[in-house]
Amino acid sequence: MQEPPEGMLKAIKVIDTFSEWSGKAFAWMIVPLVLALTYEVVARYGFDAPTIWAYDVSYMVYGGHFMLGAGYTLLKKGHIRTDFFYEAWPARRQGWVDAVSYLVFFFPGLIFFFFAGWDAAWHSWQMREASEVSAWRPALYPFKFVMPVTAVLLLIQGTSEFIKSVWAAKTGRWL
Repeated sequence: MQEPPEGMLKAIKVIDTFSEWSGKAFAWMIVPLVLALTYEVVARYGFDAPTIWAYDVSYMVYGGHFMLGAGYTLLKKGHIRTDFFYEAWPARRQGWVDAVSYLVFFFPGLIFFFFAGWDAAWHSWQMREASEVSAWRPALYPFKFVMPVTAVLLLIQGTSEFIKSVWAAKTGRWL
């Protein structure tokens, strides 16, 4: 049985550890979200004093929480997959399908997503964009940088998953 090269295992371990760490760090974004929403509920229904900022905080924090956890979700195999056929395939075929899918769809799509997100975020930063919907007018430019950061996190974890796929395609077993 062929053993994977030490450098490949080390790269996978470093990437997977980074995705694990970042996912757990971004999971803590749920705390300010719960605190803000709890404050809003108590203020609105307990004191009849709704806030003007609760909606903005909730969609920004929840959106960031959802997006920034995507790399961690990829690590944990939590993204949607059509398993009906996939599960019945041997590891070698799964590896080939995954490797080709990463090369043809995943990486090009995320590279496009990164550049589109970067352009939007950079433009927003340059004009110091603020929300037009709320009287509070929170800054939107930090929130918009979530898109390119998410793309980078997914590209990093996708590299590890691609390496694992190539190994499975080559050897018939997953790392």
